Amino acid sequence: MLRRITPALLTILVVSLGVAALAARPPQDSPRRTADFVVLAGIAGLRWEDVDPQRTPTLWRMAQEGSIGSLSVRSAHRPTCPVDGWLTLGAGSFAAWNGSRSPDGCPPAGVTVEQPDGIGANLPDQESVVQYNQQRLPWGALPGSLSESVRCSVAVGPGAAVAAARPFGRVDRYAPALPADPRTLLGSCVLSIVDLGTVEGTDPATRAEEARAADAQLARVVAARPPRSLVLVAGISDTAQPSRLHVAVADGPGWERGWLTSASTGRDGYLQLVDLAPTALAALGRPMPERLFLGRPAVSTGGRPADLAEAIDAPADADREAAAQREVSGVFFTLLAGVQVLLAVGVLPLLRRARPHTGPTGPNPVSRRVTAVVELLLVAVALTVPAALLADAVPWWQGDHPGWIFAGVTALLVAAGTAAVRFAPGYAGTLGPLGAVAGLTTLVVGLDVLTGARLQLNGVVGYSALQGGRYSGLSTVGLGVFLAGALLAGGWLAQRVHRGWRPAVTVAVGGLAVVVVGSAFLGADPVGAIALTAGVSVAAVISAGGWLTISRLAWASMAALAVGIGFGVVDLRRPPAERGNLGRFLSALGDGTGGFTVHRSSTENFETLVNSPLTVLAVAAGLLVWFALLQPWGGLMRLFGIYPAVRAAMAGTVVAAVLGGLLDGAALDVLGAAAALVVPMAVLASLRVLGHAADRTRPVPGRFRESGADDDSGSGGVSPTGGGDGPTGGGPLGAAHPRPISGPPASAPPVVTNPDAVTDRAADADADADADSDGLAEPAGGGSVGPPRQVTRSSSGVAAS
Repeated sequence: MLRRITPALLTILVVSLGVAALAARPPQDSPRRTADFVVLAGIAGLRWEDVDPQRTPTLWRMAQEGSIGSLSVRSAHRPTCPVDGWLTLGAGSFAAWNGSRSPDGCPPAGVTVEQPDGIGANLPDQESVVQYNQQRLPWGALPGSLSESVRCSVAVGPGAAVAAARPFGRVDRYAPALPADPRTLLGSCVLSIVDLGTVEGTDPATRAEEARAADAQLARVVAARPPRSLVLVAGISDTAQPSRLHVAVADGPGWERGWLTSASTGRDGYLQLVDLAPTALAALGRPMPERLFLGRPAVSTGGRPADLAEAIDAPADADREAAAQREVSGVFFTLLAGVQVLLAVGVLPLLRRARPHTGPTGPNPVSRRVTAVVELLLVAVALTVPAALLADAVPWWQGDHPGWIFAGVTALLVAAGTAAVRFAPGYAGTLGPLGAVAGLTTLVVGLDVLTGARLQLNGVVGYSALQGGRYSGLSTVGLGVFLAGALLAGGWLAQRVHRGWRPAVTVAVGGLAVVVVGSAFLGADPVGAIALTAGVSVAAVISAGGWLTISRLAWASMAALAVGIGFGVVDLRRPPAERGNLGRFLSALGDGTGGFTVHRSSTENFETLVNSPLTVLAVAAGLLVWFALLQPWGGLMRLFGIYPAVRAAMAGTVVAAVLGGLLDGAALDVLGAAAALVVPMAVLASLRVLGHAADRTRPVPGRFRESGADDDSGSGGVSPTGGGDGPTGGGPLGAAHPRPISGPPASAPPVVTNPDAVTDRAADADADADADSDGLAEPAGGGSVGPPRQVTRSSSGVAAS
């Protein structure tokens, strides 16, 4: 009875862990009203490297007294042109100006602003812009949402007019430039948006002069600011390719000497352009529009250095790191995919010749030295991603040749990790390298997440703040290698215990991984936690033997669905402004706007599938597994038969990686990252089990006994672990071998040359004698690998059918 309800109990446990991890969230500062007026001042292209006490004294003084941060100016188009940035500011969501794009990606023409009455203004193109964003772009942005949320607004300059125009094109109050005395204009409405100009180009002297001119205009705004007002200064957009991080400063009551952050980034010192609109409304105490902004209100947090120069150096350095990361990451993943593909092709001849042959003819055996070198190469390539993550602890981006410095640091770390695995205890065992690599990977990624995921941010194998997709927690690549490492480590541990304890060990390790991935304090990836729950459930139910049947896959799907529903219910009970992505999506489904999210996710999946090198890696790994490793000569089926917990871990990894990628809009990227770890280890373990295919192990008393036969009858022992000439010699499917079976007499000492293959034979003898719940018999190696075999005696010995 207990055996039948074990899958249900394990499912409940995993679901409980998943919901608990997702429901717990760190306390957040609730946005509160802090001002009677808000002034949004935008300077297109302004970066922190443009700010200093001499060129920009006003901005320097505001940064000294207020809160600062790095601004990601992502919009619906890349790069974010000035007009796209202003439009995104007014929409509170990723928006873009319609029309043709020039070679650098920006509209060639300026914005038409009409002034029919001398008070306000009108944008004749606004209606077509609204239709373009609502019907052609996947974000469903509504330009003018910010101005629609207040009674009246002021715009100064053409860029500000784009941000302040209502959906039908009307700007309440407009001035093409700051008047001689802007006090009356800035105090006429609770919201004022001011265009202070542009800082562009690569020439330092030109940028310095433009920054000086913008700062002079800002000084006039600050001098004329209304009483009890919040002034937000933002580098509103890019002005050239590639994208960069920009300036964000908030100066006003309640914003003294801190870091700017928001719930949309979850990282101190980082803000998104879409956060500015909800920040302005929250500061004014105004309700958010019915269609929620994509951004969240900004808050000021502590921990900023007292010295402003030191504080500014942090966002400036983050900008340099993000710029270097963009150049290096593409090359890194392309090289990683290429090396893994070449290594996969090169290892095929070794797989064909790895299995010893006892006949008079056969291929020459592979040199042990060659095999040892290939094994070290497989370990090294499996450790490349965690080594690249760890390399970001060194400021390689500050050198003159950042790419080469990163490559050198990563190579040294790969060599050190490979040496650690090579000289670790148990390396000679079949699963020794697999367990060591999985444990080392899980340790590296887990420690980074536990310490704030600092190596993930702007890291080569992490995420870039320039992309605007993620700022805290696990990256797509980090999720892939972490779930693969955790599940493989769990499978390795489970294989070393009694068969009855394997599901519990798998759930224990996998459940901790679910908490790390899904907790808002740590990995902050609820979708990844839901996918990992399904993978852990799959691994748990087949870790003790048996195949991934429809019923077991249903249990895993129910577990993931239960976690998703549980967290969705918890998230929906929160206030709208505090909901996570899942709660907001469910809310959007309720009001009929969930189609934007579905369309956006499908668009992201397609773009990632087409453009990512990890797609090539995932496809190449699948081809290698299907057309080589799973073949009778490939060794993987033999590995699965002898080590069912490892088979379960790999099956769970595939399920979790595929679900995580598709649900997160990352297509096959999560699977590709997981394959970078799993496939080299699968090849290495397959080489080793093939090399031990002819080994003899002690027969288990009472197993495979013919009716009426005696254990010590001298009829010849059967190698239950699939020796080269045993009944499972054709692989874990249990096909009968056409050759006679011979073995040492029962009274003779057994020949045991592969002790790893019989790790738990004595402990599992009684449990393994029973068929599992699906009616599948398991060989003495612990793996349920096919239908029950019937042992009969023939004239030539014992054969299995």
